[in-house]
Amino acid sequence: MAHSARFAANAYASVDLATAVATASPHRLTLMLYDAALKNLDLVRSHMEAGRIAEKGEAMSRAMRIVNEGLKATLDLSQGDLAQNLNALYEYISTCLLKANLHNDTVLLTEARSLLAGMRDTWMAIATEVHAPAMVAKARAEFLRSAAAA
Repeated sequence: MAHSARFAANAYASVDLATAVATASPHRLTLMLYDAALKNLDLVRSHMEAGRIAEKGEAMSRAMRIVNEGLKATLDLSQGDLAQNLNALYEYISTCLLKANLHNDTVLLTEARSLLAGMRDTWMAIATEVHAPAMVAKARAEFLRSAAAA
């Protein structure tokens, strides 16, 4: 019974994630990648501290794939210095993660996580600025519609 409940919960979570990804804006997708990388790095630390080598390796692999295949690979390097600088930063983060994994180095793990967290927070602030005018316009339109109906 517990197995089927767990299976159902996992299936629901999988469908929920697929729906979130399918309906997300590019901005939201990037935010989701940052969140997933940070979550996996937290798991890495927990597994590292508990000596769970296999689990640490799996979480680290997921985090590194997110950085390299999700965040870094989507950069358009023809867009100038910002893209080039982000590429170099992702490369540095990947190197920190690789060394942290090889040597169980929590200092490097913390540095990589801190960099990603700062980038995530900046991305979130940008999203708020980008979407705020649209949210105000939508609220204004809804107010005008409700005022006209009254």
